[in-house]
Amino acid sequence: MPRAAWSLPDLTGRTYLITGSNAGLGYFSTEHLVRAGARVVMTGRNPNRLATARAAVRRRVPGLALEQLETLLLDTSNLGSVRAAAATVRGWGKIDGLLLNAGIVHPPSRRETTADGHEIVFATNVLGHFALAGELLVPLAAALGRMVWLGSMSTSLTPYNPVDPQLTEGYSAWRAYVQSKVATTALGLEADRRLRAARIPVASVVAHPGYSTSGRTVGIAGVNEPSKVGRFADNLQAPVTQSKEEGALPLVHALAGAGVESGTFWGPRFALHGTPRRATPARITRDPDIARRLWTVAEEATGVHWP
Repeated sequence: MPRAAWSLPDLTGRTYLITGSNAGLGYFSTEHLVRAGARVVMTGRNPNRLATARAAVRRRVPGLALEQLETLLLDTSNLGSVRAAAATVRGWGKIDGLLLNAGIVHPPSRRETTADGHEIVFATNVLGHFALAGELLVPLAAALGRMVWLGSMSTSLTPYNPVDPQLTEGYSAWRAYVQSKVATTALGLEADRRLRAARIPVASVVAHPGYSTSGRTVGIAGVNEPSKVGRFADNLQAPVTQSKEEGALPLVHALAGAGVESGTFWGPRFALHGTPRRATPARITRDPDIARRLWTVAEEATGVHWP
């Protein structure tokens, strides 16, 4: 990792919550933050996997204070789980940052719905995070904090249908993933506009990890265990890819780095790989009409109404 070209400030005394932190980008975001002195609340829906990930962080980052790592059960596909986790966090009084990372990267081949009746990719990647961020505005505002939404380079690759974001017709795994990322980015930018208008001192930022693969990432038992075939295939793409550890850099920079303004979009320097830099999101995600339509959909689906 090119530490000479990038680093986080001292984050001692600050608290960050990461969704989906038992593997992938969420796990390595946790490592980056605790190395900088932060307290991190790792969340996930599986208690065993969370415990394994927390133990791995402690092995790989010696000397951590006991209070620097906590775990909290949270399933972003389940709105009841989101509400319960948010109630716990509100009891802390304040939180410096929220990384909305959890998500389905490999959607099911056929359309599935959650217990709440929503398409599972849209529910997990979008609705759960919209609800969580809305429920945590008070503790975020108390710390003048930031929320970071996880974008993707895929948003400019597939036509988007704003009339049917949950794909009741024409579902495919790829469309489900791309549409969820269009929605995530558009909502992150719209959140900035609404927070500014309401004079709420919380920053909303969007970041993407470039082309980050498991096969180019260090092996960690229970956290990252790519097959030999997967490693071989990912290493063939080495000139245009990077590890998950490197892919987490734009995310944690957007969350806790210096010089990050609300409403901005961050990614790797060379689009697919590299240290963090400010970038330009896909045109469709910047369309305010689409963003407002998605905001209404999210409010109605979750029952969470932001100021």
